[in-house]
Amino acid sequence: VAESDLLNPNETYELRETGQGLHRVQKAPNLYRELSKILEETKKELGQWVGLETIHLGDNQVPNAFNFIDKYGQITRIVVPIIRTIENIDKLVEDEAKAAYVREIFGTTENAKVAVLRDFFRHGFDGSGGDTLEDAGSCVDGRLTSAWNWCNNIRRNPPFT
Repeated sequence: VAESDLLNPNETYELRETGQGLHRVQKAPNLYRELSKILEETKKELGQWVGLETIHLGDNQVPNAFNFIDKYGQITRIVVPIIRTIENIDKLVEDEAKAAYVREIFGTTENAKVAVLRDFFRHGFDGSGGDTLEDAGSCVDGRLTSAWNWCNNIRRNPPFT
């Protein structure tokens, strides 16, 4: 679907500064239509939706279908390290000094895992990471920006420092 939009001769692009650099901004109506269907199916399945229903595509946040593919391909790069961290907390405490730290700060390894996940789910989708609410609000793209921002800043976040 994305490729059909990128190669559509009726959808020309405009080269412009988006705040993320110089990009070819091009509408992607076919991809937008498919994403809208997915959003509606998700809302129906969940019964509710929290946040904006905005799908950024062909604008400053997601300039074209190629950027969409690239941006959403990053999700695993955000989620996999969190999963690995959770999975490796038990191995971490095999070292007595690290085990003492986990006991002092979290009490148990299970509490440490919950602390990481709680922090991510509280702040990983909070609209942080952008200059404006439009850039990193509660839209799907904004949530991805917030998740990236959380991962990028965890090294400064007690008790994870």
